[in-house]
Amino acid sequence: MEFRPDIGQLSPTVREHLAPANLLRAGINLSNFLLVSSRGLQGEPQGVSPDMARTLADLLGTGLRYVPYENPGLLADAAPCDEWDVGLIGAEPQRAEAISFTPAYAEIEATYLVREASPLKEIADVDAQGIRIAVSGRAAYGLWLDRNIRKAELVRSGTLDDSANDFAAKELDALAGLRPRLLKDVEAIPGTRILDGYFMTVQQAIGVPKAKAEAADYLAKFVAAAKESGFVAALIEKHGVQGLSVAR
Repeated sequence: MEFRPDIGQLSPTVREHLAPANLLRAGINLSNFLLVSSRGLQGEPQGVSPDMARTLADLLGTGLRYVPYENPGLLADAAPCDEWDVGLIGAEPQRAEAISFTPAYAEIEATYLVREASPLKEIADVDAQGIRIAVSGRAAYGLWLDRNIRKAELVRSGTLDDSANDFAAKELDALAGLRPRLLKDVEAIPGTRILDGYFMTVQQAIGVPKAKAEAADYLAKFVAAAKESGFVAALIEKHGVQGLSVAR
């Protein structure tokens, strides 16, 4: 699907912010398998977020370089380091201290996996005294839990696999995660189930370092046009991603 939105004149300042030396450097979070769903022949990331970056570069008429990060925390940490010009990452208040975000272009539900015999039946049941929740600490939903969990204990680990292993090995009460990943975990960990509903939705957006905040308005128009035209929906269909939705 060709996408050439008319989103107004690009000022020289914004162009310089987005593509110094006529090259757009796009920070990509490799750990989100819904947004980076495969690799190319040269190992380059492929999926919805790389395609969004490619389309933006085409619109700007510039080259494109993917700057991959193993997790979103590392991508966010690099915001002041001049390693990337745009970062495709979940928008969260902690990250917004260093990054100016567009509205989201896609969203993903986050919920809990529990054991079949667990007394936890609903999302609201989980934040209770004595409950221990396994979570990959620097994921967007992990940051949300940091801000919102009041009574339960968060048991943090470095990766998604580690948090699933902690849940199983340490006999924790709940495993927090994105629903599509938990659908795999429920098959891998016998005697478990996934709670209905969600405690938050991860809002996947495009960000620029605060020093380049002037470019955020242009990017917001790009994202709005991509959603309204059906382009984001077409990318989700193209890559066959289940559990990723166009942001509301």
